[in-house]
Amino acid sequence: QVQLVESGGDSVQSGGSLRLSCGYSRNVCSMGWFRQAPGKEREGVATLDYNGSTNYADSVRGRFTISRDNAKNTLYLEMNSLKPEDTAVYYCAACRRGVNDYRYWGQGTQVTVSI
Repeated sequence: QVQLVESGGDSVQSGGSLRLSCGYSRNVCSMGWFRQAPGKEREGVATLDYNGSTNYADSVRGRFTISRDNAKNTLYLEMNSLKPEDTAVYYCAACRRGVNDYRYWGQGTQVTVSI
């Protein structure tokens, strides 16, 4: 069993920055960040495989950066140039089983970007 705890969500103005953190209870395999806006389906934001390869959604590429610090058991999502359309609950996930299908999920952290 792996516990994931997100933090760092906040309300910011358009163009601002935030860093989300996800603490995990033990070193795991692939990890990723997802988000779900009101009335929309959950979507993948960024993924980080255990070999270090990354993948980003087109909507965030160049603005968001995913990274992990295994010494601190923490996954990060650095978000810059935030836009109102980035407003969503952001979830951390671990151990991919398929496309956008992960075995473990965090409880989510709210990010709100205002104009």
